[in-house]
Amino acid sequence: MTGLAEDLAAAIAAAVDEGMPRARADLERLVANRSVADPQIEPPEECAAAASLVAGLFGDVGVIGVESLPAPDGSVAVVGRTPGPEGTPSVLLYSHYDVVPAGDLDAWESPPWQLTERDGRWYGRGAADCKGNLVATLLALQALQEVCGGWPVEVAVICEGSEEQSSGGTEALLRGRPDLVRCDALVLADTGNVELGRPTLTTSLRGTGSVLVTVSTMGRPAHSGMYGGAAPDALQALLMALASLRDETGETTVDGLAHDGRWAGAAYDVERFAEDAGLLEGVAPLTGSDGTVADLVWARPAATVLAIDARPVSQVTAAVHGTATAVVNLRTPPGVDAEEAQRLLIEHLRRHTPFGARVEIRPVSLGQPFRARTDGPAYAAMGRAMASAFGHDVTTTGQGGSIPLATALADLLPDAEILLLGVEEPGSRIHAPNESVHPDELRRTALALALFLADLGGLLEA
Repeated sequence: MTGLAEDLAAAIAAAVDEGMPRARADLERLVANRSVADPQIEPPEECAAAASLVAGLFGDVGVIGVESLPAPDGSVAVVGRTPGPEGTPSVLLYSHYDVVPAGDLDAWESPPWQLTERDGRWYGRGAADCKGNLVATLLALQALQEVCGGWPVEVAVICEGSEEQSSGGTEALLRGRPDLVRCDALVLADTGNVELGRPTLTTSLRGTGSVLVTVSTMGRPAHSGMYGGAAPDALQALLMALASLRDETGETTVDGLAHDGRWAGAAYDVERFAEDAGLLEGVAPLTGSDGTVADLVWARPAATVLAIDARPVSQVTAAVHGTATAVVNLRTPPGVDAEEAQRLLIEHLRRHTPFGARVEIRPVSLGQPFRARTDGPAYAAMGRAMASAFGHDVTTTGQGGSIPLATALADLLPDAEILLLGVEEPGSRIHAPNESVHPDELRRTALALALFLADLGGLLEA
């Protein structure tokens, strides 16, 4: 950088630092909304209030034309677009304001809907995923606005309200209104760093396909003393089918589904994975028959039993189960069609359920995998920005989770660069009790976003 560029970067960094108290206040207001996009868990009014708050926050930092648009699944997406200087690129900034349920409240050390500072971190549901990412975006826009008096590129924003449900509402909305996402570069802020303070760009996402499987063998439960042994146990049949999905090495063994992929990027250290995942002492990570941790979480399919419905222990009776139900989630790496993989999973479960049981299977969710391009000017600019903000060179990683909208946007925007990053890191414990964000990670991510926009707009010399 030249001296002038260095001075500008320093001024932006100072503005980000000065904006942190407001960022905390914004995050506190957002976390207070119990914005779970499932009316069976939280009232719809909570999501409506969150959407209204997001719209107001975008307007406060200078986004023009902010709208709250209903999606076909009943959620609301907040969008806006601010023109930039003529001839400059357009950048779309994505986040989502809906969250997963709080779950077991007794497992939280502080109230999930109240942002609480503890041990240098900010705790609360959505503090990282994804309200923390939204706040980092707001902080970046605010800082750049204060220092430069505007943004050097066209800035569009979209914050969706049902990402965690994989219900496809925002995708359907955008396919009908592609003008909302027109851009040269899309920053999808819904991932994070491989460890605290280590800047990371995610270059691949696994797809997802969940199914609900119900196994029935009898019209009613049967007394285990009178009929046990000869009576076909529906729960046992279901467990046997589920056990066939994985082998003893952890490899997913769905009939007809390849499981020999190799991860070509940075390795995932076994000890770090054990710490990140919270493995108990003496329990080792699974690495497959001939693979590595990285292969299994980023390059190969993974079948996971998410839930089982049967008689709970608190209501135990001496009876053989007549019916049992489970939800199975299948993650698929880039290069594997998620819809085809889901079909193979359904056929596998039918084939491997014993006792001649009746098997009913219903697809629940579906999202295709994604692989980002890494050879464009936006990717290079983001690499420079993150290295400057974090003080370390950028690393790349895969993401075992899925963001179905990423694939949809890649389809809608075939020429755009899609960059995945965020405030999340292993210590955030997203989707678990005691989710949190480290304020330094939020600050550094905001600075990286601001420097990226300045660089892409020609204000910083490479």
